[in-house]
Amino acid sequence: MIDLGISKLALIGVVALIVIGPEKLPRVARMAGTLLGRAQRYINEVKSEVSREIELEELRKMQKDVQEAAHNVEQTIHQTWSEAEQGMRSLEQETSSALLHTATPEQLSVKVKDFRRKKLARTSAVPAWYKNRSGQRQRVISGAARMARHRVNTRSGSSFF
Repeated sequence: MIDLGISKLALIGVVALIVIGPEKLPRVARMAGTLLGRAQRYINEVKSEVSREIELEELRKMQKDVQEAAHNVEQTIHQTWSEAEQGMRSLEQETSSALLHTATPEQLSVKVKDFRRKKLARTSAVPAWYKNRSGQRQRVISGAARMARHRVNTRSGSSFF
């Protein structure tokens, strides 16, 4: 900027007094003051507009960053949701295939019998080869089961009379 000291301002005032004259000097000084004030206001307005534009640009940039972050979060949520949905579908398919391959009641009874026989063989203190040799029973059967095995099938539902 222009460096104006007191001595330079005094020199400008003396030259103006000589050139303009003492009668017109106050009017010219007022006019120069108003023009200087207008110029300062104009400069301040330009500065404020520039600062508003800079702030506005920063806000636009910030808005763009926030929108990108929101979009990334939305994509992440959508991706996680689709992965979870896919996992649920695969789990549902595995469950439905497992339900289709469930054992029939006959197969379950065979499994139960095998489990009981294996458990008895593990918990019994007498080895199986000794049981086979000595004629001991290898399977434990309840009395009701033995009776059902040896029961003669009679006609039920026919009256005695």
